[in-house]
Amino acid sequence: MTTFTALTTLTGKDRAEALGEAMERVQPEPTGVGVFEVEDGSGLWEVGGYFEGAPDPAALALLATAFGARPFAVSELPETDWVAKVRRELAPVEAGRFFVYGSHDADKKPTDPDRIALLIEAAMAFGTGHHGTTLGCLRALDRLVVQGFAPKTIADIGCGTAVLAMAASAVWPVVSLASDIDAVAVEVAQANVDANGMTGSVRCLEAAGVDHPELAAAAPFDLIFANILKGPLIELAPGISSVSAPGGKLILSGILNEQADEVLRVYCENGFNPDQREEIVEWTTLTLTKKNPVKS
Repeated sequence: MTTFTALTTLTGKDRAEALGEAMERVQPEPTGVGVFEVEDGSGLWEVGGYFEGAPDPAALALLATAFGARPFAVSELPETDWVAKVRRELAPVEAGRFFVYGSHDADKKPTDPDRIALLIEAAMAFGTGHHGTTLGCLRALDRLVVQGFAPKTIADIGCGTAVLAMAASAVWPVVSLASDIDAVAVEVAQANVDANGMTGSVRCLEAAGVDHPELAAAAPFDLIFANILKGPLIELAPGISSVSAPGGKLILSGILNEQADEVLRVYCENGFNPDQREEIVEWTTLTLTKKNPVKS
């Protein structure tokens, strides 16, 4: 069956989420609806749905008018095996000691015992290692290893595929906590953990930010990853600071280059000092250190 997409943009998170909820009730029903912040600093949010068959243009027009959104752009998608296409086009990724690959490239897995190979399928959620944000985080992690950093507690907030939590636990004998607000992402993360034989090394949790009993019990953390987006990173700054150990390291990404100064300023205001900043194409990865409390 032919698949269609219907996309629009509008300002305001609350209105976008309300439009997304309303879109789920149109007839014919969409097979999926997504609400995302546009990553260009414009303040716009994108709302889109997938339909098996052409959506009702009148219903979409009414929704756009009711929520003050731009008219929906409806497109017909070609019938493509996207997973097979992506697998053909994605080569293994190398970031220092880390080698991230799909099962289709298992024959390229390094035999060097000093290399750490992680299996991440292209079909599985955000964070295959190819995106500049994940690659930047892996490089930042590798630098910490070279520097002799040795955390005893690790958290990956907004973990996606859990590649960062697995990479950390593959280096250090620490059980990393990998959390995501999306239940599907948590399932994907657990599948990846199992596929890499790291079930006892990474705990996957469904949590909004740092709000989870296991995260609270394990805090403070010596190392935290947060590879999300600018908006959530800024919102989470106080919470992440509250569960960071003095002298602990924080690796942030999901940040467009032009957004990095603002994110860095917010985290410095919440008790961190900047260590390193790396740009990969349009994305920035920040490494920071939690300040020691000032003695009175």
